[in-house]
Amino acid sequence: MVVAASVVVAVGTVTGMIRALDDDSAASTARPDATGATLLVPLPEVPSASDSPSAKASSSTRPKKTATTGTVRKPQRTATVPPRLYRHPESQVLDWVRDHPDDPRTEVIASRIADRPAAVWFADFTPSTITSRVRAVTSGAAAQGRVPVVVPYAIPDRDCGGASEGGASDFAAYDGWIDNFAAGLGSREVVVILEPDSIAQADCLSDAQRAERFEALARAGRVLKAADPQARVYYDAGHSDWNPAGQQAALLKQAGAASAESSDGIFSNVSNFHTTSAEIAYDRQVLDALGGPSGLGAVIDTSRNGNGAPADGQWCDPAGRKIGRAPTLNTGEARIDGYLWVKLPGESDGCKGTAGTFTASYAYDLAR
Repeated sequence: MVVAASVVVAVGTVTGMIRALDDDSAASTARPDATGATLLVPLPEVPSASDSPSAKASSSTRPKKTATTGTVRKPQRTATVPPRLYRHPESQVLDWVRDHPDDPRTEVIASRIADRPAAVWFADFTPSTITSRVRAVTSGAAAQGRVPVVVPYAIPDRDCGGASEGGASDFAAYDGWIDNFAAGLGSREVVVILEPDSIAQADCLSDAQRAERFEALARAGRVLKAADPQARVYYDAGHSDWNPAGQQAALLKQAGAASAESSDGIFSNVSNFHTTSAEIAYDRQVLDALGGPSGLGAVIDTSRNGNGAPADGQWCDPAGRKIGRAPTLNTGEARIDGYLWVKLPGESDGCKGTAGTFTASYAYDLAR
């Protein structure tokens, strides 16, 4: 699977969970938290500038005269702050940092990887516990006034039988699992990365199997957004060196990604290495070809793309890669809704360690 995203299966119940920091950094790489403090006080919910009622009102409010002087007082403008991403307090990297306080690599791994907000993966098919496990993440984020990123990853025939194979046994079981997943979302903002590789890699399926998968994905988006109207659901666009934009957009449309009822847009570069600039250009091309509501956007996995993709196309733990831009929901780029760390740096694709397991040597090489 040369161009595939090599998404990893979680070894435990969730992976890729690290501490939340301010997410408005424009730096090309993640920076350590200067204070080292964990914020536990809930923050107020602040809408984005684009959809904030107060922001819209302030632009049309007329200046008022004061009662005593008759002079004009300009209305006070309140700056809006993008919501902060959430770091769940359990992960393989955090376990490693706690267990290795004297390792010479610990400071670098802790400050440049473990202190970053990242996605929480749900990769094991456990219908009886999935609601409570999702709720634990979303309620933890809500308590801090932050936005979690969650990854449902249980589509039948996942990874076409590759290193990340698994998932539900059939689509009836998957539909039930998604229903239970949605029940844990709560009522606040949450970013959902819906089934990495499920669309870009669908060429391993027969036409009938592909149609069944796409129907299930469209249903999943509708269920997730109906359960939590503030959920932002993004669909698999592969990456800039996989399918051509027009081809990928046609597949995405079949899976419901052009419908506001089920989708907020697309994600790309999950578990891959292509530069942010390449992904921005590609995602905009996909969105243009996809059509749908003008508000559809894209999020990009920047966790390991600091040096771009290797020239030989290697995707499995390639040497010479670096962590990329810090996670943020404030990119400053049109139609690009966020830079996220979906794949946690240091969790192996299956070459430097068992797929999905944290490898300190690999993490250190990415972070230093």
